[in-house]
Amino acid sequence: MVYVFLADGFEIIEALAPVDMMTRAGIEVKTVGVTGELVKSSCGVSVKSDITIDEFDFYKVEAIVLPGGMPGTLNLENNTAVQRAIDNAVNIKVLICAICAAPSILGHKGLLSGRKATCFPGFEEALEGAQLSDSYVVRDGNYITARGAGVCIDFGLEIVKYLKGGELADKIRASIQCDD
Repeated sequence: MVYVFLADGFEIIEALAPVDMMTRAGIEVKTVGVTGELVKSSCGVSVKSDITIDEFDFYKVEAIVLPGGMPGTLNLENNTAVQRAIDNAVNIKVLICAICAAPSILGHKGLLSGRKATCFPGFEEALEGAQLSDSYVVRDGNYITARGAGVCIDFGLEIVKYLKGGELADKIRASIQCDD
């Protein structure tokens, strides 16, 4: 199961475009409402999450995804259950993905130290010890980071590539008419 964490102020496209790409790939995905079942995005659109943080299963995790947005990133970072979920993902060595400002959460935890990573411009200092990349989407081991809303499809397809292979990711890219 892939869990996408949603907190009030999240960037809607950075959460739902990857959900769409993973769903097309047949990956089981659940959105997790961190600030309640109904979560308000940074643009004011509310999204009903599949489950709340209280229902999150720490033991059935294939990957976790942290969308950016403000104050969504801060709301994720300040939530103890999200912090425990990240720690658990690190311990069991599953895929950890963050886009836009959200890589700062991983940076503050020291998880990107020595790894290639990217983030929304202006958050680079938060990626403590990371090897900063100019690429829009960066994978280093079981970490995927991305710059922002403009690359959310590429971010989602990189998750698909990691979990299901490049051939399927390329097939989905072609089917949605997305240029390389």
